[in-house]
Amino acid sequence: MQIAAQRGFDMPAYDSANAFRAAMSAIARPGTIQTIAPIAADLPFSQAAAVLLLTLCDHETSLFLAPDLDTPEARHWIAFHCGAPLATKADAMFALGSWDALAPLDDYAQGTPEYPDRSATLIVEMPEITQAGPRLTGPGIQTEAYLALPDTASLMANHAKFPRGVDLFLTSGCQIAALPRSTKIEVR
Repeated sequence: MQIAAQRGFDMPAYDSANAFRAAMSAIARPGTIQTIAPIAADLPFSQAAAVLLLTLCDHETSLFLAPDLDTPEARHWIAFHCGAPLATKADAMFALGSWDALAPLDDYAQGTPEYPDRSATLIVEMPEITQAGPRLTGPGIQTEAYLALPDTASLMANHAKFPRGVDLFLTSGCQIAALPRSTKIEVR
C-alpha cells in the first residue's frame, strides 16, 4: 500500500523555534492556552499534537502511539518527520492519544526520587481546551488558574507523587496547554 507523503514544518528552523516557545510557555505557565501555527498535514491527531511531536520527538525519544490514533499514515508521518521509535507504554518517553486510550497513568515511567526527569510526558488529545474546571496553583501560576481536565482524580493522584509522576500536554486543534506534575489541583 502506497502512503501519500504528509508535510511537516514549512520553515523548520523558524517554525520549530516558535512551536518550542509555545510548548515551553505552556509548561512554564500551567493553565494558560497557547495557539500554535498549523502544518499542512491531514493526520488522525490535532495540528497541535503534530507540532509537539515535530518539536519534542526525534530518533532518541520513544513514543507510545495509542490505538485510537495508530494508523499507517500516522506511523509513516512519525517515522519520516520525527524518527521516534514506537514503544510500549512502560518504555515510552512520550505518549499520544485520547485520555481513555492513554489511561492509566501508572502504566508510564514515573521517574525515581533520584531521577524524577526519567518520567513520561503525555500528549492528550481533547475535544477542546477551556480555562474552566479545577483550580490550579503552584510553580508558574501567579495566584490561580483554571483548566478543564480529562480526569481530575487521576491527575490529583499524579501530583501527590511529586517529584515523581508524569507531565501532560493537552492538545486540541491548534491549541496546547500543559499540566506539569508540580501543579496542585483543587476541585472548587
